Amino acid sequence: MRFLSHAEAILTTDFPTVLDELEEVVASLTIPIEEIIGSGGGETKGTQRLRRGLAGKGWLKTHFTIDKTINGLPRESVSHEVDHVRSIQSRDGTPSVIAMEIEWNNKDPFFDRDLENFKRLHAEGAISVGVIVTRGSTLQSEMRNLVARWAGERQIQNFNDLEAQGLNPTPRQKRDVMKRVERADQPIPFREAWVNQFVSDKFGVATTHWSKLDDRVRRGVGNPCPLLLIGIPDRVVTFGEDPEVVAALIDEGATEP
Repeated sequence: MRFLSHAEAILTTDFPTVLDELEEVVASLTIPIEEIIGSGGGETKGTQRLRRGLAGKGWLKTHFTIDKTINGLPRESVSHEVDHVRSIQSRDGTPSVIAMEIEWNNKDPFFDRDLENFKRLHAEGAISVGVIVTRGSTLQSEMRNLVARWAGERQIQNFNDLEAQGLNPTPRQKRDVMKRVERADQPIPFREAWVNQFVSDKFGVATTHWSKLDDRVRRGVGNPCPLLLIGIPDRVVTFGEDPEVVAALIDEGATEP
């Protein structure tokens, strides 16, 4: 978690309930490894459950429209849609707004979009703080080990073993794996080749994760909007869950907020 541009003072002083809500919802997040594998790199049911938990506390998708006129004549209309917005009364009784985006696994330019949107909305007085949730540094750095552990526990040795687990790599992905297995210089076992290909293909460095977000805020993207940045840690990933529990969690996340 990281606060920028006085976001900590704003949230702890004026909106302590917002921090409590975020802590409660994010701290309760768990993602069975089966979800990460089965999602193919897309948004897991776990992050969809996170969205539902936020929606249940009033963090709702909101469309902002800013219209500008000069001498009564319309000159500009700008729209921004934010996935999670929490409106709350500040201590002096005036309404204030906290805006949040969850970037589990998009292309990293989505951070530029989110931060610039927050900057414009803050400059217009539409929001008080912007929040971004993404994969944390430990989750990103440990992703290969997490996937390797799953593949080892399932004794993955070939594409047939993957298909038995409900995975069907594309022809391109199969070619990429076999290039690593069959290359003349330092070939590697199938399991390792598949893990490397899966992680680099689905959770590569050009996707949304903590270091990409940190790089942007260090360069001043989004400044001076107060920001709260939250990284989802590797400890949310669980192994050995009862299959019925995993199925129930997946069903729970299947409904859009």
